[in-house]
Amino acid sequence: MWTIGMGVALILSAGIGLALGLVGGGGSIVTVPILVYVAGLAPREAVALSLPIVGATAAVGALLQYRVGNTDLRAGMVFALTGMVGALLGAPMTQLVPGPALMLLFAGLMIAVGTRMLLVRAEVEPEVPGNCDPLRCGIVGLGVGVLTGFLGVGGGFLIVPTLVRFARLPMRKAIGTSLLIITTNSASGFAAHLGGIGQHAPLAVAFTALAMVGMLAGTALGRRMQPASLKAAFAGLALAVAAYLVVINARPVLGLLHHPG
Repeated sequence: MWTIGMGVALILSAGIGLALGLVGGGGSIVTVPILVYVAGLAPREAVALSLPIVGATAAVGALLQYRVGNTDLRAGMVFALTGMVGALLGAPMTQLVPGPALMLLFAGLMIAVGTRMLLVRAEVEPEVPGNCDPLRCGIVGLGVGVLTGFLGVGGGFLIVPTLVRFARLPMRKAIGTSLLIITTNSASGFAAHLGGIGQHAPLAVAFTALAMVGMLAGTALGRRMQPASLKAAFAGLALAVAAYLVVINARPVLGLLHHPG
């Protein structure tokens, strides 16, 4: 049954594509809260529903970026393959840590990533971009996969800075390549949650359609922005997400500390 909350969530879903198109990240971390807190879905349903929404939207963005030369297929394949293996290794670790604590860990990581991106955004981008050594990038991709499997969210937020740092990709190409990796990761995750969408398939289709509209807008906007501005936008969104996660998860974690049983 469609509700007012679902209608509002559909409007907000354009922000999912906007974030993905502009900075190559923020899809799942934006989608799941919208589905849970606005659309009123159960967390398990929201996670299952977010995967096809983010994956399909990222696939469209990846195609758009590829057509204008903003995708490094070599780096994308290395990170995608090793990332999927790492995610399988990291996923079981999730059961060892309470959910709110996981989100605070993720927030801390986002603060570190966002702060570093702000500090280095003025660096000159390489004249000959792209230097993805398969061994080095494979190890880093595996580590990112373990973290995303462990934390459950945040693929793009972790992928973009590692592509910039270790594959030596310019920001625009890192964003485009990140969308390719998010597509493969989401497909892998959706296979594991196949059947979890159930009666919400029409909602997934509607969400995806509006998210794709946001993707087109974000991609167009990103092409007009300078690399330093893109890095600042990425850092700002990462820090905003971190602040949001701290606000909603700090109290539950403090409650666990006071009542460990």
